Amino acid sequence: MIENSDIGRHKSILERLAMSKLEGMPGKICTADEFTGKKVVDREGIAYGKVKHIHIHPETMTVSGVTIHEGFNNDYFLSSEYIDKFTEKSLLLNIPPIRPNAQVVDIDGNKIGTIKRLQRNPQTYELESLEIASGFMKTKIVSKSHVWGVGEKIILHMTKEEYKNLK
Repeated sequence: MIENSDIGRHKSILERLAMSKLEGMPGKICTADEFTGKKVVDREGIAYGKVKHIHIHPETMTVSGVTIHEGFNNDYFLSSEYIDKFTEKSLLLNIPPIRPNAQVVDIDGNKIGTIKRLQRNPQTYELESLEIASGFMKTKIVSKSHVWGVGEKIILHMTKEEYKNLK
């Protein structure tokens, strides 16, 4: 007896067989769909969510970035500069991302707040500054040059007191 889960698995196998038999198709090729849902991790093994979309540049047909899904209503874009490689099970990042809703701490590890918004150059999409929310309705914009470290938390190169004194 074939169950529904078996039908899905057999359909996937049949689709792969059909794709592998297309004339002129190289042996090592895959579709972008195969990577959606894969875990996104950096070199230290920190998980950042799962691949939601792969973005392809329309003129060069190269990967220009990915949308990462990290919990309820928390998606963000990572450009190709963050991507090391895709593996069978995950997307490996060569550098950890600064992302919305990440916790921000000072140089001594004291909590400052969370990233509310990333501000990027509209032409280059390069990160310029972070908008950090600390408390209800309190936000400050900090230049990316103040970021000392990136990982599970974003570490600023200043103390909490220095942060409070920023205009």
